[in-house]
Amino acid sequence: MRLQGLLSFPLTPFTESDTVDLAAFADHVEIQIAAGPAALFVACGTGEFTALSQDEHREVVRTAVRVANGRLPVYAGAGGGPRVAGAFAEQAAAAGADGLLLLPPYLVGSTPAGVVRHVAYVAAATDLPLIVYQRANAVLDPAAAVSLLDLPTVVGIKDGRGDVDEMLRLVTAIRTSGHPRAEEFDFLNGLPTAELSAAAYRAIGVESYSSASLCFVPDIAKAFHAAVSANDTAATRTLLAEFYLPFVALRDQVPGYAVSLVKAGAGLGAVRPPLVDPSPAHAAALAEIVTRGRKALTALGRAAA
Repeated sequence: MRLQGLLSFPLTPFTESDTVDLAAFADHVEIQIAAGPAALFVACGTGEFTALSQDEHREVVRTAVRVANGRLPVYAGAGGGPRVAGAFAEQAAAAGADGLLLLPPYLVGSTPAGVVRHVAYVAAATDLPLIVYQRANAVLDPAAAVSLLDLPTVVGIKDGRGDVDEMLRLVTAIRTSGHPRAEEFDFLNGLPTAELSAAAYRAIGVESYSSASLCFVPDIAKAFHAAVSANDTAATRTLLAEFYLPFVALRDQVPGYAVSLVKAGAGLGAVRPPLVDPSPAHAAALAEIVTRGRKALTALGRAAA
């Protein structure tokens, strides 16, 4: 079954003593569910997967499953080398996850066929539906993408590269492959601040996207999604100009701010290394951008939080 709509990637809050704050995480997940996403993706990139221990990962997934209580699917991040990623996958399954997002393998580059081998290795660890995150050193070509259809638990590709031309080739290759699963296979826009590319990806048949802004400005995120879904060009342009483009300009000033700014905006504390927290000046700039975005919502006649 394809995921339709906004996708939530909850943050992972930490206490002052640097443990996972499961109570704050549970509250955050509940707020995310109230925003109406199609699914939760926990302990993934926005959730600082690479900064979590295996025990912390298990507790984060278990907590999300408990809070969700069947109201929507919960996908868990899995990554690292094949053995490590497989262990995370098994752990997520035991914790009750409904699916997996397979992050790129650690450090090692390969060919598209090698990426498929990695996917097959991890997919064999559980019966959970698995979505492949294409970015960095995990890059597919059309032939490799089509071969994923022969792995029955692999259900989709989340793109984090941003090459619309190449993504169109993958979508077309799978949809025209004649494979029994060709039409049910899912494609997701997983770019940082995916709202900037939402219209372009919709044009090639990739309608659902991950929304980091849903974590800290759900009113703006939902309004933008409604506008782009309705082809409301005026509202889409307004929210891009008044919120998303200024936010991305701030985000791009420091590597890793794609998570750090979102966490600061949500009031969920510090990030773990190697990420860095926003400077006071950047935190103030973020607050001004949020205010500007909500003023735009009001001008558009949409309710602001």
